[in-house]
Amino acid sequence: MNHYRGMDVTEHRIEVPLDYARPAGEKISVFAREISTDATLPWLLFLQGGPGGKSPRPGSLSGWLAEAVKHFRVLLLDQRGTGLSTPATRKSLPLRGDFAAQARYLEHFRADSIVRDAEALREHLGIDMWSTLGQSYGGFCTLTYLSLFPQSLERCLVTGGLASLDADPRDVYRATYQRMAERNTEYFSWYPQDFEVLGRIYEHVRHGGDEVLPNGQRVTVPLVQMLGMYLGGNSRVHLLHHVFEEAFIDTPGGPRLSDTFLEALYAQSSFAANPLYALMHESIYAQCSATNFAAEAVLPEFPQFTSHAKTPLLTGEMIFRWHFAEDPALRPLEDVARILAEHEHFGPLYDLGVLAENTVPVAAAVYHDDVYVDRDLSLETASRVKGLQAWVTEDFHHDGLGDEGPAIFRRLLAMTNGEDPEAAAKGLSGS
Repeated sequence: MNHYRGMDVTEHRIEVPLDYARPAGEKISVFAREISTDATLPWLLFLQGGPGGKSPRPGSLSGWLAEAVKHFRVLLLDQRGTGLSTPATRKSLPLRGDFAAQARYLEHFRADSIVRDAEALREHLGIDMWSTLGQSYGGFCTLTYLSLFPQSLERCLVTGGLASLDADPRDVYRATYQRMAERNTEYFSWYPQDFEVLGRIYEHVRHGGDEVLPNGQRVTVPLVQMLGMYLGGNSRVHLLHHVFEEAFIDTPGGPRLSDTFLEALYAQSSFAANPLYALMHESIYAQCSATNFAAEAVLPEFPQFTSHAKTPLLTGEMIFRWHFAEDPALRPLEDVARILAEHEHFGPLYDLGVLAENTVPVAAAVYHDDVYVDRDLSLETASRVKGLQAWVTEDFHHDGLGDEGPAIFRRLLAMTNGEDPEAAAKGLSGS
């Protein structure tokens, strides 16, 4: 155990089966970091967004975590393949063998396996029951947890993460394109000058600008469109304006994209730090059918997002084939991604019957204008999980937990305790 900045930090590592259907077979390592201020408090498991996102690395108690440790010992799980758990990257995956073998390995990196890893940790730590907090994809994992092991859960809190239980992946991405179109309109109504700058960037790139990112990747129109990842937040959305205002710099050879702009674009577009996000993203919607690059398949239905539009709109959480052909961090995994996209035998992630009879208290923040997890699909899911309380708010976007974490955490916790959520959010109750 280490103690710093007012918190006790304890590291936990266990070995778990790669394939839970073969518990005596190959093992992988799963890591989690415990953050606490009082060892007598009950436990809270944090399920990180993603897929492919490692848990937070807190240097101090702040945000939602500072509030959570008042009520819980918090366990930050590095989901399998991420962080200090056994890694799954372009450097480690080739050790599995050929592309088909690598894809078979990754079939075991979905929510059902992540939840079973969590159960193994719970049993290892001798915990009878615990609560969970799931952000974004962590909410998807929460629904799987509620389906498989509800007896282990005292309560579940979800922020921006109520997955559709059975929607076709293509319909999920249709909703995403629609929300992104609305968000583009909103953003460029605030900063109309940025739309002009975006048009200049596209023209520069299309007509021989010959720009490259710090990793050597050539700048293309679809790559620039990935700046739309800024649009998924409350405050970070305005950071995009600062990216645009420094886009160009004059040089002896004429205007060029500035290093500042190229670095910002690299930060939003490279999958070097989280390749599983790209590899597994569509599989989180796959249940008994192939996804076949669903976001790319429905793109022609939204011509304002196609690269040949005059000024293509900015994209969001979509993965395309070109990512694997052009991103140096993904290029060695191009065939693996294709095999996963064509895989038809991913099993179900949710037990609809169990969810319909749920008895675990669940409170979920549904962000009205969330561009990544569609509001309407989320509310449909909420209606199908017995007892789930949904708080629909226009005050936050997908990053609400990072923006106003303490208030959101207090509100959701109060909802599961039968207390006044408004008072709790303002810090007026003991919840």
